[in-house]
Amino acid sequence: MKRHLLCCLGLAVLGACQAAVPGLPDLAAVPAAGVGLDQVRTAGAVEHASDGVAQRRYGFLPAAHPRIVLAPGRGSWDWSGQGELRLRVQNAMPWAVTLRVDIDGTARGQHLEATVGVPAGPAQTLVIPLQATSPRAQGMRVGPPMPFDDHGQAILLATTVQGQLDLRQIGAVRLEVPAPRTEQSMLFGRVDTAPGTAALHAAYAGIVDRYGQFSRASWPQKIATDAALQAAVKAAPAASPASGLDAYGGRLDIHGLGRSGWFHTRKLDGRWWLVTPAGHAFFSLGVNAVTPDGGRSYVQGRRFMFRDLPPDRGEWAAFYGSGDSRRAEQAASAGVGDNHGRWFDFYAANLYRVDGSNWLAAWRSRTLDRLHAWGFNTIGNWSDAALGRAHRLPYTRSINIAGDYANVASGYDYWGRMPDPFDPRFAQATERAVAKASDGVRDDPWLLGYFADNELAWAGSGPQGRWGLALGTLAGDAHSPAKQAFIAMLKKQYVAPETLGSAWGIALASWDALEATGFRAPVPDESHPAIAHDYSAWLRRYADAYFRTVAAAIHRHDPHHLFLGGRFAVNTPEAVAACAQYCDVVSFNVYADLPQHGFDAAAMRKLDKPVLISEFHFGSADRGPFGNGVVAVASEAQRGGAYARFIAAAAGDPQIVGAHWFEYADQPVTGRLLDGENSHIGLVGITDIPFGGFVGEVRAANMKVALERE
Repeated sequence: MKRHLLCCLGLAVLGACQAAVPGLPDLAAVPAAGVGLDQVRTAGAVEHASDGVAQRRYGFLPAAHPRIVLAPGRGSWDWSGQGELRLRVQNAMPWAVTLRVDIDGTARGQHLEATVGVPAGPAQTLVIPLQATSPRAQGMRVGPPMPFDDHGQAILLATTVQGQLDLRQIGAVRLEVPAPRTEQSMLFGRVDTAPGTAALHAAYAGIVDRYGQFSRASWPQKIATDAALQAAVKAAPAASPASGLDAYGGRLDIHGLGRSGWFHTRKLDGRWWLVTPAGHAFFSLGVNAVTPDGGRSYVQGRRFMFRDLPPDRGEWAAFYGSGDSRRAEQAASAGVGDNHGRWFDFYAANLYRVDGSNWLAAWRSRTLDRLHAWGFNTIGNWSDAALGRAHRLPYTRSINIAGDYANVASGYDYWGRMPDPFDPRFAQATERAVAKASDGVRDDPWLLGYFADNELAWAGSGPQGRWGLALGTLAGDAHSPAKQAFIAMLKKQYVAPETLGSAWGIALASWDALEATGFRAPVPDESHPAIAHDYSAWLRRYADAYFRTVAAAIHRHDPHHLFLGGRFAVNTPEAVAACAQYCDVVSFNVYADLPQHGFDAAAMRKLDKPVLISEFHFGSADRGPFGNGVVAVASEAQRGGAYARFIAAAAGDPQIVGAHWFEYADQPVTGRLLDGENSHIGLVGITDIPFGGFVGEVRAANMKVALERE
């Protein structure tokens, strides 16, 4: 009975409860049987850590692959029933050292690998799960910071392990520091294995407190009581809104832009502007996803991660729900586990703790006050529609086109395959989507305009990614409307299949060969310039069909408002040119240090079309959520400066008419419903408490843009 109780206390006593596989060497002992050194040297004396455990110092020399190799004396190890490899390690350098652990099976293709950053400091236990795993498998993009304290023992878990392994036949374990420039010293001790996955479970257990905050860290805005939450959230905005602007936020000092009664665009003295309905220059400073439901995270299948979840009944029942984020052919959610079933909305629950049953109305009023005070003048995409209806800030609408029309794979397909604009059902779906998006707002002067879809897969990945949509079209089946349109275009141009084959450098005896599903079209090369020429022509025709269809539907349903483009993430020159032809503004989601580093600014100057940065952000990993966003900075203190530089560069560019931050609130620690993203990129936390230093710098940057006089 006593032995069983000790085993339940945690990993700290794991060694006393579990039998390790015999034969693994002790790296504190030299010479040790079964240990080989390749570009690694070892010290002669045994050292002892602060807890008295014996360790030995190893120096990884400057080389491509300095490594320690552990191997059985003969044959192989049998790790049947074992779940973790454990290694005593201490980094002797004043900086983190990257350590790669490879475990090889004797059978071909049997291999596990993990790469960890071993921080400087005290000794710890490195744990490698003996199976493929990742934070995505746990339902989130980024796992908890390491090491973590487990009953007084520092555990450094490899949260990402790749490969597969037959545990009955283990041939070697390699410890490598990849290509160090100078000698890197580390201390190692005992190596052993243990059954089960106790460390993996412990790493994620209880990581979220009742407010949705990371439970193992502290930061200035973290709260511990309802009273502290209420006081922090209800604190008045730091400053008043800017004065000297028109009702929509337009500048009164720039004249000659024309007054139409609606938002429009105008180029004046070499610079593009958005123009308010009152006829004044407007630089759109927006925030995306200003919504009260962004704190939803799945709890089904992983309740052990959450401390003090309220009951799913009574007053808290409103903050629970069910869903399913599993999507075929969508790379964004590939490999994300625990992505369906019961969820809990931490953000909305915190709003309820602050304002009771009136929480939604109170949040809307408070949020609009904040955005005004922080110098924002636009409610961006995916935001609560009621905020726009309040007519305190201009707003945008999203046209989300969905239906049973055909699609085409470009090889990127992050949010899914490309819609096939040659399928008549696409035009029908577009008509429905535009009618829905414009309903009730077509006559509203506060509406800035419409975005269509989001981050479509206009290109593939890799050096030939530009041609992904052309290659994917020809690889489709014979019933694909896009493929039939492409083949018809080629037939008209080349007449005979042999002529096309000669131009492309392939054997093509008949047009029927192109009809085959999975047809492998050639990639462009210098010897056959016709390939790139034909693909480029197709990409432009494809993009024209898409943007022309959407633009026509918008103009039918709403002749007043702007078409703000398609929020490019990946793009091709052909897609951008088509967007510039049919849209009023070309929008780019730019994740870079400066806006001009995220799109082809020279091309846009030639196209002479205004640009809207429809998404950007800077994140860090020191305020709870584990991820630091697409563009990371080292700490919270650096986010404000990064924002100010980005906004100044955007406002100083004569093509750019606005920039929208993504997003209003931090993502949940355990990942949002859609795809498990869990980054600190918000103006406010999951508790709705603003990050004061950051928003202060944001306000200063916004006010400088809004009030700058030319």
